[in-house]
Amino acid sequence: MTAVRWLGSIVFTTLLFVTAALWGIVTTILGAISYRLVYGAVVAWAHAMLWLLRVFCGIDHRVRGLEHLPDEASVILMKHSSTWETLAQLCLFPQQTWVMKRELMWAPIMGWTLYFLKAIPINRKGGRAAVEQVLAHGCRHLDEGRWVVIFPEGTRMPAGTTRRYGLSGVLLAQAAGRKIVPVAHNAGEYWPRRATLKRPGTIHVVIGAPIDPAGREPRELNQRIQDWVEAEIAAMAPQSDRGSE
Repeated sequence: MTAVRWLGSIVFTTLLFVTAALWGIVTTILGAISYRLVYGAVVAWAHAMLWLLRVFCGIDHRVRGLEHLPDEASVILMKHSSTWETLAQLCLFPQQTWVMKRELMWAPIMGWTLYFLKAIPINRKGGRAAVEQVLAHGCRHLDEGRWVVIFPEGTRMPAGTTRRYGLSGVLLAQAAGRKIVPVAHNAGEYWPRRATLKRPGTIHVVIGAPIDPAGREPRELNQRIQDWVEAEIAAMAPQSDRGSE
């Protein structure tokens, strides 16, 4: 069984990288023509990758709380423990952009795709300057109807771990007068960070009720969001379908 898992994981990973490179060329061309075209192409690729993940690795997902998504563009604070959520967010949420480390913009092909997708690159060591950049660009995107997805931990965390959430998401929501949508999931249990071998099963995603940040103390609100996300993930353990070993 382990040999089968390794084979499926290797095939999927190979397809992921090969199609990302090929699709990156396509989206770079489309990006020079139309934002709608490049965004639609990337969403279609993400759906295809999740399908291939199910076929070759036996990993599916189940979502609870989609009814909580507000009608207007909002700020999503999402757990970051895997590569999975960077694909799934495109399929689960409305038209969006993302706060990401600026180094990704320097990658061949992918950097151009991210540029045409209007991603928000920041220097993670930039301190207050990075926060100001998130606020300036994030408010503009929200005004234009794009949701802003932020991984508040700033980097992928191994399953079962966390670190203090950054404040930029809460500050952005307050500055823009938009709601915050917290999202918890346990993808790191099935697609661990920096790991080729994947574990079959069902990833659970919980979308929390939207939070109005107006008048709230940012640090206190940020801590409440982190407590909720981490508690939801901890509660997933006994109900998770871990699949066969």
